[in-house]
Amino acid sequence: MPEDIKEELAGNFVFESIKKDILPEGRFAGKTVHTRFPPEPNGYLHIGHAKAICIDFGAAKKFNGMCNLRMDDTNPSKEDVEYVDSIKQDVKWLGFDWDDRFYYASDYFDVMFENACHLIKNGLAYVCELSAEEVRKNRGDASTAAVSPYRDRSPEESMNLFIRMKNGEFPDGKMTLRAKIDLASGNFNMRDPVIYRISHTAHHKTGNKWCIYPMYDYAHPIEDAVEGITHSLCSLEFEDHRPLYEWVINNSIFKNRPRQIEFARLNINNTVMSKRKLRKLVDEGFVSGWDDPRLPTISGLRRRGYTPASIRNFCEKIGVSKVISTVDYAFLEHCLRNDLNIKAQRVMAVLEPVKLIVTNYPEDKTEKFEIENNPNDENAGKREISFSRELYIDASDFMEEPIKKYFRLFPGNEVRLKSAYVVKCTGFKKDANGKVTEVYCEYDPDSRGGNTLDGRKIKGTIQWVDAKTAVDATVNLYSNLFTVSDPESEENFMDVLNKDSLKIVKNCKLERYLLNASLGESYQFMRIGYFCIDKNSTKNDLIFNLSVNLKDSFKNK
Repeated sequence: MPEDIKEELAGNFVFESIKKDILPEGRFAGKTVHTRFPPEPNGYLHIGHAKAICIDFGAAKKFNGMCNLRMDDTNPSKEDVEYVDSIKQDVKWLGFDWDDRFYYASDYFDVMFENACHLIKNGLAYVCELSAEEVRKNRGDASTAAVSPYRDRSPEESMNLFIRMKNGEFPDGKMTLRAKIDLASGNFNMRDPVIYRISHTAHHKTGNKWCIYPMYDYAHPIEDAVEGITHSLCSLEFEDHRPLYEWVINNSIFKNRPRQIEFARLNINNTVMSKRKLRKLVDEGFVSGWDDPRLPTISGLRRRGYTPASIRNFCEKIGVSKVISTVDYAFLEHCLRNDLNIKAQRVMAVLEPVKLIVTNYPEDKTEKFEIENNPNDENAGKREISFSRELYIDASDFMEEPIKKYFRLFPGNEVRLKSAYVVKCTGFKKDANGKVTEVYCEYDPDSRGGNTLDGRKIKGTIQWVDAKTAVDATVNLYSNLFTVSDPESEENFMDVLNKDSLKIVKNCKLERYLLNASLGESYQFMRIGYFCIDKNSTKNDLIFNLSVNLKDSFKNK
């Protein structure tokens, strides 16, 4: 095993398990590590799936193995090609590739059916005519075994009925095929679970070829076996399903024997990770779509300005554990902030503009100043910005009567205009409602670049935009989608939606450079936060989304 892998295994029990499996005396000695990422195409991927992607593809990479991408499309009533396309895009965007190993569970419907016939003929499965409600009623409890009146049906009769189910002779819900395991098992997943059900629903890939479809717990181990998967890595919720996974594998017609290993799923506060709940938010119009920047979907995070590196780093830092825990959303923001601090270009923007008039500056004069694009990247270069008599500053950078430790503009105080001049406030103007509309100042001609010749100390520096060249923009400001830390625990999670999770700010003033902003690029609006251009933005209608504020609220760095 390469030395660099050994160092990364510490604290990752999944990778430690794989390491033992490929040792000479291990379960998969001499075999190539082969994993898979098998999402169901019934919705868009979220940050929890990103963790699974990093583990599945990451394990293959660390052990010089392979990872398949597989659509677990065994439930045609909820699946769509739109979701397939979005999943492929998200995995690629995160930085992973499946090469030519892209599959569908539906690719194996024929062999799944063949295997089901094998189980029936060997007395390991039978056709049951109990309804879903009747199965629940006869499931028993911890001290009482389940009851199934069709359990002793002969293999010949079950085989005949199963073929007729396949041929479409029965309506939905009339019959199921159940595995014959143990009606008294302490693990209820083993109490003769349903492995096939009737569903006269067209499939997005196979059309109307099938009217019976395999259940996930039956289909998944077969998919792994057919593809030669060595390690089936999944979330902890499937731990109780592992005995059934192994039962299907051990009683199948396939030679491969994959190993299932479970890890704790990702939980983040102030959001929901359930596809059902995310779909409800989308379908009922509480958000603009699956890629709404307030959602934890990968497409939503991408639209908000999250980078692949920040998400991968987040998944790596939170680690892999068997212990269920909740990660602070602030840590995800912390990882993004760290990445953008290195990469993002600095620009000047004013979200709540107020005119700043430099009264002693010539009306017909315009100057150019050089400003660095990113102080953390010496190769980022510099650009020119213009300066004239009328500028825009943010309303929060002026106070008529300053509070304690307020070092920005107020009558008689001096501030530094970033990379330009030191100015002194001389007055202001209000409208009929008492709102400040203009602030007046005088500049020190000898302070070009922001430094005073006499060395006097200037405590405040503010951003500004030249009124002559400024461009208008709409800025979307985001906060938590829910008002409570754990919306999943609420009786109705919709009752705790934050109605102020999106604030749309119009008529913001940005430096002209941002007319050339590129989709996928991040920009630091100085003293405000990191922003990216929205997919609906045009040069005539600029729209920027807040990615994350500058202030880091994560405490346990």
